[in-house]
Amino acid sequence: MKIHIVKIGGHLINDCKSLHDSLEAFCQLKGYKILIHGGGRKADFLSKKMGIFPKMVQGRRITNKETLDIVVMTYAGIINKNIVARLQSYHCNALGLCGADGNCIKSYLRKMTNIDYGYVGDINVKSINTHLIKFLLKNNIIPVLCSITHNGIGNLLNTNADTIAAYLAMSLSKDKEKDCEVEVELHFCFEKKGVLRDLQDSESYLKKINFHLFQKMKQNHTITNGMIPKLENAFFALKNGVSKVSIGHPNHLNDVNKTMLCL
Repeated sequence: MKIHIVKIGGHLINDCKSLHDSLEAFCQLKGYKILIHGGGRKADFLSKKMGIFPKMVQGRRITNKETLDIVVMTYAGIINKNIVARLQSYHCNALGLCGADGNCIKSYLRKMTNIDYGYVGDINVKSINTHLIKFLLKNNIIPVLCSITHNGIGNLLNTNADTIAAYLAMSLSKDKEKDCEVEVELHFCFEKKGVLRDLQDSESYLKKINFHLFQKMKQNHTITNGMIPKLENAFFALKNGVSKVSIGHPNHLNDVNKTMLCL
């Protein structure tokens, strides 16, 4: 049983043609598939229009009550339903979900340390309702998950979409089918072809990256901002049972022109 988990974000969501191309490439994947999306740039745009200026720390969003309302509206509403509608137009039967729907992703409030992230939810492998996800897949329904989760006591929380993708991949990898191996491939998709050696050269993407090289590139600031949690989640998934993890442009989901992670 092969499952493709594809996370899209950034420019891919904001640009109509990029989103169209991304979803077409997603639909062409063989086997079971799940789509996870963020939408931070769209949320930032709407937030600024409302006079609320977003605050980020190391690529992660600080979510106060006003910001939570905006990201719920943006991720679970505008973006999620537009993606589902587009997938239906490509004859991919999809169901848009946040973590509260069907209790598919239950999170817990991030503990306050030296940084107060606000209404941000963290998750673990037990957070994912794999029974529901697999039920949908086996009934030819494609889950489209946004990055809003819930804590089980009536509160919605903002959870990093890359983190959701990683834990979903790990949970499904561990949740073995009877007499059937589960092979999960995790794809982080954004507007670049992969992890770049030179940020000014879009063709300088690495074919492969290991954790040591990632740490080195982070120290010399070649990898910064949102790419840091993305790669941290990607390596975490690879170390915890996920068969393959890649980072690159969705046009290359079906070929080798992207960055593959290796241990």
